[in-house]
Amino acid sequence: MLNTHPSADPRADVLAQEPLGRSGAMRELESLIVRTAPTEASLFLVGESGTGKDLIAQRVHQLSPRRDGPYIALNCGAISASLAHAELFGHEKGSFTGALARTPGYFEHASGGTLFLDEITEMPLDMQAHLLRVLETGTYRRVGGTDVLRTNVRIISATNRDPQEAVAQGRMREDLLHRLLVIPLRVPPLRERPEDIPYLSQRMLDDLNRRYGTRKRLGRRFAEAMAVHDWPGNVRELRNVVQRAYLMCDDVLQYDLVASNHAQPVDHQSDALAFSVGTPLSQAQRELISATLALHGGDKRRTAATLGISLKTLYNRLNAYGLDAPGGL
Repeated sequence: MLNTHPSADPRADVLAQEPLGRSGAMRELESLIVRTAPTEASLFLVGESGTGKDLIAQRVHQLSPRRDGPYIALNCGAISASLAHAELFGHEKGSFTGALARTPGYFEHASGGTLFLDEITEMPLDMQAHLLRVLETGTYRRVGGTDVLRTNVRIISATNRDPQEAVAQGRMREDLLHRLLVIPLRVPPLRERPEDIPYLSQRMLDDLNRRYGTRKRLGRRFAEAMAVHDWPGNVRELRNVVQRAYLMCDDVLQYDLVASNHAQPVDHQSDALAFSVGTPLSQAQRELISATLALHGGDKRRTAATLGISLKTLYNRLNAYGLDAPGGL
């Protein structure tokens, strides 16, 4: 659950320099980031899931005087209600069953840096009361402890909900919202800034090429197809599409790879594949093709359509990876 980006991250300098986008909306957002990052003011990011709120929080951190300190991201919706206090503020040895040693919480891990509270409207209400008290006093105690500790973090919060509606629905304390909502920043969805799609997709492809020592490029029809897609998953969906196209194409990322986003869903329960970081591309591609082929009962035409590749390309991959499936033609 702990997501930390120490200052030693080799991408830190790049992260602070690369534009967030080419659109007027993102240039305006970047201007606000540059203006507010050097301060200690709390920022509140509002935007749909997948718009890149974590990336923006990292940008603020890298442009702030706290850049040499830790950046800690916490998904508030993933906090266990029973252990929320201990996770945020730490605990002493023996303070509860299973507390075998003194353990620092998120506030201690982030000391001297930035604490990003993602999906703040999903935090349990009783924990919101504790958080408000800590933010107002600047002090806290570990669970089971007596020492008073001082906070030394900058808070950046985010939600994919309308924060005022969250208050009206009883999901968020109004006093906490007022405490956090010092500088509101709206992160626009990708459909409102289509001019960012070519820029972001090229950045993503450049990153993949650097990582794997390749020279793949975006195909014209593929770029045109991305330009007219609605992107309900926003930048996260775009990244997934580019990565899938990168895996499935040899030199040029082709149009058909995005077409499957508009295809009718298959009448099977959805399965998922998970790959460890560092998995060879050939192995990941082989497993993806094999699983999709199995999903469609060996039907190669449907498999190719689902993967967004031509039937010829599928046969080439099957031959290369020694895969075979009955029928389907």
